[in-house]
Amino acid sequence: MLKLAEKYADRPPAELPLLFQRILQNAIRDHYRRGKVRSTWTTLLSALGLGGEDDDADPLESFEIEDLGNVPAGPAERLEQSQVMGLIEDAVKALPERQRQAFLLRYWEELDVSETAKAMGCSEGSVKTHCSRATHALAKALKAKGVSL
Repeated sequence: MLKLAEKYADRPPAELPLLFQRILQNAIRDHYRRGKVRSTWTTLLSALGLGGEDDDADPLESFEIEDLGNVPAGPAERLEQSQVMGLIEDAVKALPERQRQAFLLRYWEELDVSETAKAMGCSEGSVKTHCSRATHALAKALKAKGVSL
């Protein structure tokens, strides 16, 4: 409503409902786009950025993402990103069920370890183990297909 009041105060009152609807639609669309981009990079980094042998460590905690609004500029980059996302989705589908559950709850739904353990009905240690195995398996599968950052 603030955008409407700031930018379109001089418009006739009959146009305001349509303008407000468009502003709201665009804001919602932008919100979901940012979430999709963030999820894309979080998934890519968690799958490919494994450096240590500590199975209890969360690989995503070692990364800082500075610019979350980095949408590919051209059609070629968007195509490449969609192809990589397809490979990631296929690799996630190929995971064993418990690993897939743990991975999706932790990194897609953004639950912490205790919430994930509660949702899965297991211990926090099991969640960490399943997530670690899932990220290692995904990294191996994606590297085998030539996906790198």
